Amino acid sequence: MTVAFPEGFLWGAATAAYQVEGAAAEDGRCESIWDVFSRQPGRIANGDTGDVAADHYHLLGADLALMSGLNLNAYRFSVSWPRIVDDDGAINRKGLDFYERLVDGLLERGIRPFLTLYHWDLPQRLENRGGWADRDTAQHFADYTQIAHETLGDRVHDWTTLNEPYCAALLGYGAGVHAPGRREPRAAAAAVHHLLLAHGSARSVIGDRNSVGITLNLYPVDPADPNDQVDVDAARRVDGLQNRIFLDPVLRGAYPSDVLGDLEALGFTDHIKPGDLELIGAPLDTLGVNYYTGHHVTGRPGGHTAEWIGSEHVHAVPRGLPTTAMGWEELPEGLFRVLNRLHTEYPRLPVHITENGAAYDDVPDAHGYVEDHARRWYLERHLRAVETAIGAGVDVRGYFAWSLLDNFEWAEGYGKRFGVAHVDFDTFVRTPKLSGRWYATVARANALPE
Repeated sequence: MTVAFPEGFLWGAATAAYQVEGAAAEDGRCESIWDVFSRQPGRIANGDTGDVAADHYHLLGADLALMSGLNLNAYRFSVSWPRIVDDDGAINRKGLDFYERLVDGLLERGIRPFLTLYHWDLPQRLENRGGWADRDTAQHFADYTQIAHETLGDRVHDWTTLNEPYCAALLGYGAGVHAPGRREPRAAAAAVHHLLLAHGSARSVIGDRNSVGITLNLYPVDPADPNDQVDVDAARRVDGLQNRIFLDPVLRGAYPSDVLGDLEALGFTDHIKPGDLELIGAPLDTLGVNYYTGHHVTGRPGGHTAEWIGSEHVHAVPRGLPTTAMGWEELPEGLFRVLNRLHTEYPRLPVHITENGAAYDDVPDAHGYVEDHARRWYLERHLRAVETAIGAGVDVRGYFAWSLLDNFEWAEGYGKRFGVAHVDFDTFVRTPKLSGRWYATVARANALPE
């Protein structure tokens, strides 16, 4: 039976600036925390860096043509803060010119641009002053937002302030596995609030002139033993730090009281000033949801060590499900659970699935073509979960496959491929995979096949 999606549903793909652009030292771009982090020995698999990435900066025309060929009617990308603001805080016109060409090229092809202001590439000059652990960084972000919006706000309707503040704060400042690579729990706690303050400040700058949202990576969190109160409390703590510490202030204007208790020893509330939560909780036009897997946790010894700041002695327990090349369990019904939770527990607003996809061990043929049946099946099962959520009343407006291209996959370097188009990192030729060709037929039909 064919599964049709609502009229006007958006079919897109997503990327992030540092993961695809390259041209790291060209046309006035300054250093970001990921430039510095990736050059530190042992940080990135195989010693890779994002200096060249997928060379999107030079191959913009090819990538625009690729999007058209995949029948996309939306494209989510991020703007690189260090590309458009120099180390003196002045506008870098050449950097802005690139994004103007990108946006104009999308509009010419009938592709709706979804712009993300922050996908983790903080200028290194600001990290040198404390980074997201410093409250002043939120004001710098507002200033940067003003520059980007004044230039592109007449053509870009859809604006996302932050991508996955969980990763930026807790993986970057707490676990140390993302840039800037700090293992400082108190700094991580401060970064959570300051990132959300930056979101609220950017939302205020944009005002009602365009649609504004934030993108959160959300997960269902299950106790390994639902009858064991130790496991139940472990799940509560992880849910608090993964989901509710971001959802609640953004959608309800307040942090969850139990999470405040969990973070009391880290001085979290010391960073909350009068008026902050009103700014952070200002009404949004949409919510972006990134979804990849779920968490299955225990508070008992055993399982895999997992680092959730403020949730010590919590471990991830495998469920025996199939996994992707990232080691993430495939849990498509978890996407329905996330969407249904938003619908039943939080104030309702339109939702876009801003990232969903999987890495597998792709093997291209001599022409660069990849028969990635596993990825195509992964996408279909998650899209069916989206359709089920829509049928249950969730206002899902669009879906963005992660990712348009194979790219620099953060700490994994180039060894993990998420693209629906294969990239030969020697020649930079792009070749749609089987999953990309399948996705193009779905986008054209606005429906899943029988």
